[in-house]
Amino acid sequence: MSKRDYYEVLGVAKGADEKEIKKAYKRLAMKYHPDRTQGDKAMEEKFKEVQEAYEILSDDQKRAAYDKYGHAGVDPNRGGGGGGADFNDIFGDVFGDIFGGGRRGQSRAQRGSDLRYNLELSLEEAVKGKSVEIKVPTWVSCDSCDGSGAKKGTQAKSCPTCHGAGQVTMRQGFFAVQQTCPTCSGRGKIIPDPCSKCHGDGRVEKTKTLSVKIPAGVDTGDRIRLAGEGEAGMFGAQAGDLYVQVHVKDHPIFVRDGNNLYCDVPISFSTAALGGEIDVPTLDGRVKLKIPAETQTDKMFRLRGKGVQSVRGGGVGDLVCKVVVETPVNLSERQKELLRQLDESWIGDSEGKHRPKSKGFFDGVKKFFDDLTG
Repeated sequence: MSKRDYYEVLGVAKGADEKEIKKAYKRLAMKYHPDRTQGDKAMEEKFKEVQEAYEILSDDQKRAAYDKYGHAGVDPNRGGGGGGADFNDIFGDVFGDIFGGGRRGQSRAQRGSDLRYNLELSLEEAVKGKSVEIKVPTWVSCDSCDGSGAKKGTQAKSCPTCHGAGQVTMRQGFFAVQQTCPTCSGRGKIIPDPCSKCHGDGRVEKTKTLSVKIPAGVDTGDRIRLAGEGEAGMFGAQAGDLYVQVHVKDHPIFVRDGNNLYCDVPISFSTAALGGEIDVPTLDGRVKLKIPAETQTDKMFRLRGKGVQSVRGGGVGDLVCKVVVETPVNLSERQKELLRQLDESWIGDSEGKHRPKSKGFFDGVKKFFDDLTG
């Protein structure tokens, strides 16, 4: 049975460009793919027909021969290529764009690398958010050739060694090994007249200045993704992404844990004993904290809503203040005498009315030694 015209098989005009041919091929290959047709022999034959047509029309040299001589101008069995490309190659070509894969038999321009930028913020900046400018040394698309690598007015051509496949097959006896094409380094194309600015790479080195909006509530370990701001890909390929990695510096007063803030607040001995009001710092300014009489050191006080609003949403955290009773230092003789009088006033407090913790501790010590000697 005579073969149908390849352009007719793909449903494209004879003057169709590479993009149109590829689009038509993908549509038909997905329609007739064996995974979809579940063993339907007629559909399998159509799939092979589409596959063969695309193999010829996607190759510049094979297409030129076909246009001139028809089916007689292309021999499907020559050079180990022929009318039966590997099933996995076709699968990759059809579904690669969807799942991020790539066809093994044809090299694709490689996506640019992702970049990471370490950004240090103060606690106030992280909690309230801000816009910052950062400078990132990277590769950017060449503006002279629009990333193609070819001099303006020219374009890349199909590699004469691998005929656009990006790979060559080395045969020895019964064995065949595929290797990256040494002429085009796996691209499948060569640039006869490279751009003078980027020397054919399609990209140049540059330090970019970017404005980054830091959302309120970020914390150490959070990262902000800037899509397409990483390294430009070679030969016009897609750029990678830039990840801004956040690190919040230690604060002299506050320690953050999730949405809560913690701080130690020193109070005097007299305030702890008699009670009173003290000023407590928050990220929004000072607030008054009432200290009840007979407050012990390490007692926690919680100020609701004075913590952090998380970048992930939810309620605002709290500020937890731990009071620490401060022992007075650099006392005058008069102050020392007053403390001695106070200490003497507690003599005879056998029931621990004024110092219950001391009584409890020493009663426990006495019992411990009595048990040892008992």
